[in-house]
Amino acid sequence: MIALADADATEAFGRALARRARPGDVIALSGPLGAGKTSIARGLLAALGLEGEAPSPSFAIVQPYDPPEVAFPVLHVDLYRIDDPAEADELGLDDARRESLLLVEWPERLPDTLWGDALWLTLTIESDGSRALTARVPAAWKDRWPL
Repeated sequence: MIALADADATEAFGRALARRARPGDVIALSGPLGAGKTSIARGLLAALGLEGEAPSPSFAIVQPYDPPEVAFPVLHVDLYRIDDPAEADELGLDDARRESLLLVEWPERLPDTLWGDALWLTLTIESDGSRALTARVPAAWKDRWPL
């Protein structure tokens, strides 16, 4: 478990994560509303070169970032509004992930089989307002984890 004291610590974790992420990776960000999923994504995107604040992709569902805006292609995905796994097929995530890093918020909205090789990060809100992060680390990340 990794303790994240506040929003700044959560974004800093995302920046550290960016140094290990690469195209073809899937980073699944799970946790309740307000737990810090988007903060991790914002820190990661900032470390990859994004200037300004990354918007939450809640309404767009997929927010793409491409060079020169960032170091390599990233798709920031928010599946909160997906009710049926068939809807996700239209997003083309399987094809896109070959060349892009996928940051997926609310990955539990789709079958686990899609995220078998994902670095799965789960955030919980602690009683003192801090965040606790736990990770399920796949084989592809063993040499890159812990940060």
